[in-house]
Amino acid sequence: MIKLQNIHKSYDMGSNKLHVLKGIDLNVGQGEMVSIMGSSGSGKSTLLNIIGLLDNHDEGDFYLDGMLIRDMNETKAARLRNQFIGFVFQSFNLISFKNAVENVALPLYYQGVPRRKRNKTAMEYLEKVGLTDWAEHLPSELSGGQKQRLAIARAMISQPKIILADEPTGALDSVTSMEVMELFKEINQSGITILIVTHENDIAHLTQRIIKLHDGLINSDHKNGHHQPLNVQAIAV
Repeated sequence: MIKLQNIHKSYDMGSNKLHVLKGIDLNVGQGEMVSIMGSSGSGKSTLLNIIGLLDNHDEGDFYLDGMLIRDMNETKAARLRNQFIGFVFQSFNLISFKNAVENVALPLYYQGVPRRKRNKTAMEYLEKVGLTDWAEHLPSELSGGQKQRLAIARAMISQPKIILADEPTGALDSVTSMEVMELFKEINQSGITILIVTHENDIAHLTQRIIKLHDGLINSDHKNGHHQPLNVQAIAV
């Protein structure tokens, strides 16, 4: 589903260049649930932005569902995002003046789905995340856990093949975090690929695979509890 080969990314910082990703090789199969860990500045969010078609890479090859992604303009990137990818963020990114059902329906609005049909579909997704009774409520009237479930329903409504979650439990208490992770596991069982960036070990251990980034490179890959250190020479390059 996701294949990265020798991915590099730098940002211009005035007179300097900040080399953030330094040759990432990564394969994620359809239906995998993977966490990405690493200290601040290790390249986690940059990697997620490239996979989510929010940013272009400088070098290397990126294949999404077998399609080569390269130098994509915003129109085409937006179309592919709508087709393939759902996003979940730590800060929820809900629209404060729209109620729950309107927030969930938003991706369908951008796809040109008529209002009655998109609201009916949004209600179905609110039911999936246990928020039917809160359909008319504004985000400010919801708890943190409810807001995140709402954000997950919005990510799912366009039936993406991949959900990218950036610190989805970062603003939640531990009990609510586990509830959100249970919801992700249910979604994953339907065949949707899920990538979760997290700082939290207990959250990472609920996924099938843990990828650790350090200084712009992948330096370890744990799968099913077995630690698979990568080639040390590759890391040193």
